[in-house]
Amino acid sequence: MTNLRISRRAPLCAALSIVATAALASGPFAAAAAAAASDPAPARVYDPWLWQATIGQRPAGPASVVFYTSNTRYFESTGVLVGRDGAYRLIPLQVGEDHGLLSPDGRHYVRPHRGVLVDLTTGAEDRTHRPGVRALAWSPDGRTLLGTRDNDDAVITYGPDNQQLNDPAKPDDLVVVDPYDGSERVLAAGTFASHVTGAWSPDGSLIVVAGPTDPAVERQRLTVTDAARGGVRWQRDLDDRHVLAGRGAWSPDGARIALLAFDGCAGPACGIEEVAARSWRLEFLDAATGQPLGASVPVGGWATELVGWRNGEAVLNRLSRETAFQERHASLVAVAAGGREQVLVTAPPGVSGIDVPADLLADAVFADAGPRPSPWAAPLWLYPVVALPALLLAALFAHVLRRRRKRRASPG
Repeated sequence: MTNLRISRRAPLCAALSIVATAALASGPFAAAAAAAASDPAPARVYDPWLWQATIGQRPAGPASVVFYTSNTRYFESTGVLVGRDGAYRLIPLQVGEDHGLLSPDGRHYVRPHRGVLVDLTTGAEDRTHRPGVRALAWSPDGRTLLGTRDNDDAVITYGPDNQQLNDPAKPDDLVVVDPYDGSERVLAAGTFASHVTGAWSPDGSLIVVAGPTDPAVERQRLTVTDAARGGVRWQRDLDDRHVLAGRGAWSPDGARIALLAFDGCAGPACGIEEVAARSWRLEFLDAATGQPLGASVPVGGWATELVGWRNGEAVLNRLSRETAFQERHASLVAVAAGGREQVLVTAPPGVSGIDVPADLLADAVFADAGPRPSPWAAPLWLYPVVALPALLLAALFAHVLRRRRKRRASPG
């Protein structure tokens, strides 16, 4: 009788275990993760599981952190969202797709060039504005985007006398886009071959933008313009060792604009070893006049972008100096006057960038290491795929037990 009871219960037990596993993914485990993630911005992030669900398959709500790594099942740069409850989800990128931008409240993500706005609370992806715009920065109120539109002709064509008929290097347009209703306007800010970086003033009334004026050179021109009417307030040509610091370059008090400057090899001929060896610092310009202002601030490591401010301290994306990408570590670091640094978020090797919503960056306490990604947070279709072999094995086990019982019950 004991064997008979086991044989009858085996498939049921297997099925119940599978259901319990799925329940853990969204029930008690999620609650435990939320409790563990009492701070919505973890101080450490981890590589996701290869089978981690995407934001479209299982939305995880607003982001606390988004980072980019090739250590996923896609084996190329992939966005990874860490939700406010500690849940990990993938943001798959197309081949060659740039990193996107998180809205200040962490609820939306813009895919550059594609005109796609991703609602992180639902996982829905909608083409809300014209494609072809690379987003540079969200406005402080989260309502509009500063972007750049590439006007270059993709193919050079020639006339019957071999004269060139088009321009393969047209100046790009600086645009302000409403990513919700699709409206767009070109902002006059002088002529640029391309726009590399842009930042809004804290009150949203002014914009600073930087980029080369000649496609053949890397040196940038920096221009401040009115966000509503356009026009050049002032402009300054930078040398090849200075760049606008990033989308967070404008200081919170509106008085300064930050530049990233370096000592070391400059220009396109520099090898990766020489680039990694550069020493970096922050310098500042008077936002009203463009003149140098105050003392520079040294930055340790390989500074890549100023993403925002926290308690008056500049927050930068920083890489370690390994020349092999797979060995390089990314971190988010707050840098105070004098060069004192506080590491806010660290990432595993192979991560190329970290983003935290501006609203969290200003107020969150980065003290908790954060929960690790759940192995149960897989796409829902994966559960029956994994369950089928278990059910077949349970059925086979039950069949063997029945045969043994019959043999024992047979006379002789």
